[in-house]
Amino acid sequence: MGVVYSVGEVDHLYTFFVQWSPESIYSKHSRKQSLVKVHRDTLTVIGSLLKNPASNNWQIITVKPDKRRLSLCSSTDSEFEDLLPVLTDQSHILQVHHLERLMNHIPARTQEYPWKLLYSTTEHGTSLNTLYRHMADIDRPVLLVIKDTNNQVFGAFSSDPFKVSSHCYGTGETFLYSFCPEFQIFRWSGENSYFVRGFLDSLQMGGGGGYFGLWLDADLYQGSSYSCSTFYNQPLSLHNDFTIQDLEVWTFM
Repeated sequence: MGVVYSVGEVDHLYTFFVQWSPESIYSKHSRKQSLVKVHRDTLTVIGSLLKNPASNNWQIITVKPDKRRLSLCSSTDSEFEDLLPVLTDQSHILQVHHLERLMNHIPARTQEYPWKLLYSTTEHGTSLNTLYRHMADIDRPVLLVIKDTNNQVFGAFSSDPFKVSSHCYGTGETFLYSFCPEFQIFRWSGENSYFVRGFLDSLQMGGGGGYFGLWLDADLYQGSSYSCSTFYNQPLSLHNDFTIQDLEVWTFM
């Protein structure tokens, strides 16, 4: 016997699945939708959690079985290193504690791949157009990492590579994050779908209420971060307006 949900409840469940298992909702490479079989009692729990105003106090994480066994059964240095991603290039921003936190929150489908540096202001100069060119042939999620002149580290995970577009793009996998002062992650609120939009003169992530969750200028020199409806985020740095010291974009391949 099926379970009947109201429109609001369906929205909550959709938000859950697009964050937890976006491939179950749709796929670029498949015309057929996949089905996820979920027990009736589990749907009730998911629905109650997502409708609860205190739901911001919990989050969905995915841990592969082999890594779960390691975290429960052992804590040696070599095993800890196994839990960190493999970087095929040197980062001028990311430290071990950054990698540890981010690895636990990127989608499961990206966790098995090494991290490859696509763009770095240190290596490629400060140009948004150059950043776009380095992603022209990429069809994978990307991780944006920023270090500002106050030595604050923050950024975003985008389900799609950055590009110039006449409309917003991306999926509910997209999120903002900050290590200022402690690690925080701001996932899709379900309020709107203003995930990413690229212009020749700026890159915007998140919107609603007249503000962007993250905004970068054409020279990748100035940026800003305000609370927005897409992610219900706090400003990512110490101040709403910031100056970029280093910027990197990584992909998983």
